[in-house]
Amino acid sequence: MEIFRGSGVAIVTPFKENGEVNYELLEDLIEFQIQNNTDSIIICGTTGESSTLNDDDHLECIKVAVEKVNKRIPVIAGTGSNDTEHGLYLTKRAYQLGADACLLVTPYYNKTTQKGLIEHYSYIAKNVDVPIILYNVPSRTGLNITPKTAAELSKIDNIVGIKEASGNISQIAELMHLCEGRLSLYSGNDDQIVPILSLGGIGVISVVANIAPKQVHDLVDHYLSGNVAQSTKMQLEMIPLVKALFCEVNPIPVKAALELMGYPVGRCRMPLSTIEEEHLELLKKEMKNYGLIN
Repeated sequence: MEIFRGSGVAIVTPFKENGEVNYELLEDLIEFQIQNNTDSIIICGTTGESSTLNDDDHLECIKVAVEKVNKRIPVIAGTGSNDTEHGLYLTKRAYQLGADACLLVTPYYNKTTQKGLIEHYSYIAKNVDVPIILYNVPSRTGLNITPKTAAELSKIDNIVGIKEASGNISQIAELMHLCEGRLSLYSGNDDQIVPILSLGGIGVISVVANIAPKQVHDLVDHYLSGNVAQSTKMQLEMIPLVKALFCEVNPIPVKAALELMGYPVGRCRMPLSTIEEEHLELLKKEMKNYGLIN
């Protein structure tokens, strides 16, 4: 079951000065994405600061996204947790609110074994009807989904995809070999879109797409349409911007970038800080070079 093909944006969560979620601006950001050909909205992911959203905020963001998108493109809700029961609760509620799929990051901090990962994901998947995309990001969680584990989980009907942000191309190649087409593969790293597409990936869940939605969409579309040379050119041209967007912990730089583009998304919730001045200057420089600001 293919949820989307192309560029999905891991959309930021905008906040007001008092720290509350700015739902009106969230709707504007979603519309900006749709008008610039983004193929899916991923709400309440890492870039959406899910770790500092309480359940009320989290579920309201999903509700607003579903209603604003209004079935124009798929909405994928981040519902992962290091507490399996809490992950199941969020996944059930997201489905009830109309999410087209859920993105579940591996358990963090307490982590688990590969056996525990299989039990965790199997338990959630078998208790919901919504399609599930696994999210492997060891740099954040301290836990890696091995290819063998991904292959085992791919046998469950509603586990349909994986967002791979391990950065390990050899591992991803083995994963695709073992899964034999049972998982849709999405790049979780903006600097590895083309390499992952070359291994059978069908898209990206992107941070860069927050500020350059059309460019990320076009990069993937060129590749999938057979224009690999143009896609590769666009990937390489994007590298300095990607590096600037990850000069500090995501989503600190991308929220600063949106502010520079005139979207008052506010600062990240603590413990994330505001961007350092030297990094802000680097970000401005690369955004100018990429044609995003004057």
